[in-house]
Amino acid sequence: MTRSGELFASLPSGIDLCHETFGSADDPAVLLVMGLGGPMGWWTTDFCEQLAQRGFFVIRYDNRDTGRSTKLRQHRVGRTEVIRAFLGLPIIGAVKAPYGLGDLAGDAIALLDHLEIERAHLVGVSMGGMIVQTIAIEHPERALSMTSIMSTTGRRTVGFQNPKVIPAMLASAGRTRDSYVERSLRTSKVIGSPAFPSDEEAARDRAYETYDRGWTASGVTRHMLAVLTQSDRTEALSRVDLPVAVIHGLNDPLVHRSGGRATAEAIAGAEHLEIAGMGHDLPPQLYATYIDTIARTAARAVSR
Repeated sequence: MTRSGELFASLPSGIDLCHETFGSADDPAVLLVMGLGGPMGWWTTDFCEQLAQRGFFVIRYDNRDTGRSTKLRQHRVGRTEVIRAFLGLPIIGAVKAPYGLGDLAGDAIALLDHLEIERAHLVGVSMGGMIVQTIAIEHPERALSMTSIMSTTGRRTVGFQNPKVIPAMLASAGRTRDSYVERSLRTSKVIGSPAFPSDEEAARDRAYETYDRGWTASGVTRHMLAVLTQSDRTEALSRVDLPVAVIHGLNDPLVHRSGGRATAEAIAGAEHLEIAGMGHDLPPQLYATYIDTIARTAARAVSR
């Protein structure tokens, strides 16, 4: 299995994206886009290698404000702005959302340009699902297929949060490496998959790796604001002409299953897969299901 190791792409916007590839560049590309606050390692090496073994050139990367990619610390966003955005209220004063989903989609397109990849199969989870939806809408010529996992359309009446998760999401991570890790473990227990429990030692190791790769509370806040200020993509999704699969857990407390249902209903011909016992994570027990769905959706693109 060919693995590139971590590389950096300097984008025209001034953002540097840390990325890594698996497999042969001669194979069809799959771009993996992670969610809010998550570095590329949340697409585990095992997952990427399994996907590459199915005949894909797999690309994972750190979104801006995560991992080793550029941090926009000059843009300060406070908890008040996040709460107002969550409530659907306008953000007041001089503070504005420093970027939106369109900018994050633009980063992904610029990364494909850097890698000299004309078109790719898109796979996104949570906020990453919102990003790949945005790519399919704004840059349809760059997409071969799309798999949107535990995500939503941006419409506020679907994909809402269970109130029990809000304190966990807004809780302080403290000022130390260990306090971040303990907060991360508590959160994973709230949003994780009840039927597919995670190994606590593996979860702890992942949290330490996330922190050590450059986790910042301010970066997570900027991601939150991008998500909370997104527009409703429902109408635009109705014009997407790609093979699409939508995967959602029936036990997702962070993005209600209605978000996945609304996404699938908006796109003609979309496959909709709901998984009992799946929450808001990517349990290894379901890797085969995810990969089979990605490969099946990609095959539909080939047959078009």
